[in-house]
This record gives sequence, C-alpha cells and structure tokens, in this order.
Amino acid sequence: MIEMDSAVNHNNRSISLDGEHLTLEQVLLVARNNAPVKLHISGKEKLLKSRKIVERIISSGEVAYGITTGFGKFSDISISTEDCSTLQKNIIMSHACGVGEPLPQEVVRAMMLLRANSLAKGYSGVRLELVELLLGMLNSGIHPVVPCKGSVGASGDLIPLSHIALAMIGMGEVEYQGKRMASQEALQQAGLCPISLTAKEGLALINGTQYMCALGSLAVSDALELFKSASIAAVMTFESLEGIPNAFDSRVHEVRPHQGQGLCAKLMLKLLQGSELLERKKHKRVQDAYTLRCIPQVHGASLDAINYVKGVLETEINSATDNPLIFPDGGDVISGGNFHGQPLALALDFLAMAVSELGSISERRIERMVNPSLNGELPPFLTRNGGLNSGLMLLQYAAAALVSENKILSHPASVDSIPTSGNQEDHVSMGSIAAHKVRTVITNVSWVIAAEMLAASRGMEFISHKVGQGAEVAHHLIRERVPFKDADDILYQQLDQVYDLLLSGRVNREAEKAIGEELG
Repeated sequence: MIEMDSAVNHNNRSISLDGEHLTLEQVLLVARNNAPVKLHISGKEKLLKSRKIVERIISSGEVAYGITTGFGKFSDISISTEDCSTLQKNIIMSHACGVGEPLPQEVVRAMMLLRANSLAKGYSGVRLELVELLLGMLNSGIHPVVPCKGSVGASGDLIPLSHIALAMIGMGEVEYQGKRMASQEALQQAGLCPISLTAKEGLALINGTQYMCALGSLAVSDALELFKSASIAAVMTFESLEGIPNAFDSRVHEVRPHQGQGLCAKLMLKLLQGSELLERKKHKRVQDAYTLRCIPQVHGASLDAINYVKGVLETEINSATDNPLIFPDGGDVISGGNFHGQPLALALDFLAMAVSELGSISERRIERMVNPSLNGELPPFLTRNGGLNSGLMLLQYAAAALVSENKILSHPASVDSIPTSGNQEDHVSMGSIAAHKVRTVITNVSWVIAAEMLAASRGMEFISHKVGQGAEVAHHLIRERVPFKDADDILYQQLDQVYDLLLSGRVNREAEKAIGEELG
C-alpha cells in the first residue's frame, strides 16, 4: 500500500512501497521532486518469504535457472554453491556495457524506484537488505551513471539496469552531491555499504523492464501536460483566425462518442467562454479548414491514445518482471518471460505517434496564420510592414523541421527484432528504443506548440473581437515575457521565452483556474 505522510509538504511526501499500489503520480514525486521512499511492512514480509525459497534451493542442490545455473545460452551449466556469489557479480560486470550519454537524473531515480517496487512484490527471491540499499541510495541522492543506449528490451533492460546494480556492489560511477565519482566513495560518504550479491540477486536486479518503464512513465505524464498546452494553443489560433464554434457543438460529438473527442470539444467551448465568436450569428466562412474544425477529432484521438498508454504503464509499474519467478506459497520456481518488453514497446510506439500528431496539426495551424492566402484578414506573416520585415515566416520553417523529424521518430521500433544470446532470445521487443525516441518526440512537439502560441499571440494583436478566457489568460502570460512589437526582432529569443513558459506549466495551471476545471 502507498502511504503518504500528511504532515509533510507535497514535494516531500514519504512513499511506502509494497509492490502493488505505486502510481504514476508517485513515480513523478520521487523522480522529479526527490520524495523519500521506504518499504511498507508487507513488502518486507514478502521479501523475507520469497528469500526462504531461494535458500532452500541452494541448500538442497536443486537445479533452478539463474539460482544454481548460468544465464541465457549458459542455462544448462550448473553452478556450485561456492561459485554463486561470483556468478552474480560476474553477470553485473559483464552486462554493464551501455553506451551513449548518461541518462538524466530523473530517469535513473525512476528506474531505481520501479526496480525496488517490483522486487517488493516478493516474487524475486532477493534479500531484504538489497532493496534497503537500493532505497538508501535513492534517498541519499546517489544516482548511478547509466548510459542511455544498449537495451533491446527482451530479457528486460539488462544493460542499463546492470549499471545501477554495478553501483550497488561498489563498482562503476555515480553522481552524488553534484559530482561524478566512484560508487565506493559515494556510498562511504553517505554512510552506506556496498552489497555482496548472493544467489539469484544479480539476475533479479537486471532482469526487468524498468528502463523503458521509467522513460515511459515520465513521457506519458509530459504528454498529458502537452495535450493541455496544445488545447490552449489551438484556442488561441481559433480566436486569431475567427473560427466557427459550431464544430464543437456537443450534438456533433454525441453521435460519434469517442471519449477524447467529446472531452476535447467540451474543453474548447470552455476555453472560448466570453469570446464574441460564440455569439456571432453570421461567420465569415461557411466552414473552417480541418485544422480548426477537427480539433476535437484529432486532439481527442491523441488523448485517448495517451490514456491507453497510461493504463499500460500503471499495470507495468506494479508487475513482477524478472525471471525466474518465485512463488512462495507453493514453493515453486517458474521460468517465464515477464521481462519481455512487448506490451510497453507497442504502447510507447503508439505514444510517439499520438504526440507527433499534436505537433503535426499545430504546424498546419501556424501555416494557416502566417500564410496570406489562408489567414483571412491577418497581415501576411503577421506583420503589417511586410517586405522590410519577414514577420513570423521562419517560425513555420522551424515547426516544419521538427514535425518532419517526428515522422521519422514515429516509425515503430516494436516491429524490429534482432536475436541475442546465441538465438536463445530469438525475439526482442526493442521497447527501449521506443522509450528513448518518444522523449525526443515530446520535446520536438513542445517546441512546435510554443511556436504556435507565439504566432497566435501575435495574431491576436490584429483582431478586434473580444476573446475568450482561455486565449486571454495565455496571451497575457506570453506578453509578460514577450512584449508585442510589430517589427522584426531576434526570433529565437522570443521562442525560448514561450517554450520556458510552456515547460513551467504556468499556462496550463492559469487556464485551468480560469475555466474552473482541469484540461483533460
């Protein structure tokens, strides 16, 4: 059960793990707000219970994969009791071969938390002190240096998880108190001792999906926030181009009752409250282009996809994903395939496509605002003195480049497979690749949405009608950072300001406050 201490503030709530009830919100609290973590009493009991089964196997000499045998292709080689510790240490050293830039601290923290929670379910057979060390490192701010590439997402995320395990045995490197140093040194400074692994423990630490799950957990949270920002940007553009609100009429969406579509249409009307567009009896067009008229259908479909991925992750973060699994009640040890990342691989590919589409339609709205053939009564490229000034012409170029990159990144990683371990692992998920690239997609779309907000805030300077509460709040916040100037200026500096504002979450929060409910 997750326990949160009400006496502490939101950023420092203590989270108690039992392997069953961790939420994505709590993953974020630990990953990004350094919330302290402890083991729930039931988690401790389950760890002790499953460890007894491993000790029984060792003492009896029974053959059990990963406990008294080698790994992967070497699973038919028996390992003596005397060599068990060496076996577990060797697997960590030999598997820690990641490449690329180190993962951000928030990702490493999420990985550590998720691994501890999975072990606390009591199906892995590790000792209590191993999980306590992992949480001790997390709470002390000792973050293993984990290269970002190397996992194929089949026997779990073996390589990145091995770098975390390496730090736990006093080897490898960590980041601690702002410095990169040897793990042994950081543990000593924090008053912690490295652990000597015994039977099953090395394998249990690295046989899981926590790399792709950590990246996915952070990504789906960011995607939900980005959906909100995309809705606000869309309503700002809608005001600038004087759209026709009839497309958001609830009756239209009741006869095609997809949840996200209906919710998005409702949100657009909420954000438009107070706009004179809602009161107009006669509009300047018979109907709008799809980028305005189909906002609920496109944004809503992306929201439904994001929420589907959220559900997959909520299941995964409370799952046992290593191998073999120990079932204490019957004393059984079963070799299965819960480490395989296919459920996450497919979901994260879906997430990349869903977020990419938010950027794709946003770029088309930018084009519609700056293009003199499409933007109605707005000045060409949103400047009255065109020719001498280029206005926001190049803002659309930048958005187009990002959207084009996302088309490549949205190609599914999960349809690929390269066998490993001498063809023992003959189908792999590549879920780690899907997880890695979705972060880039989200970053790219964040820039595109920021560009749309910047363009729409400029467009709103040239309209005469009263705008609704959503666009008004966003416009005000942007103008605090980027004062209106109908002449060319250094454009990247303006875009940086809007991007930082978007990432701060302030636009979303203020818009939600204005309409009196959450945007999604």
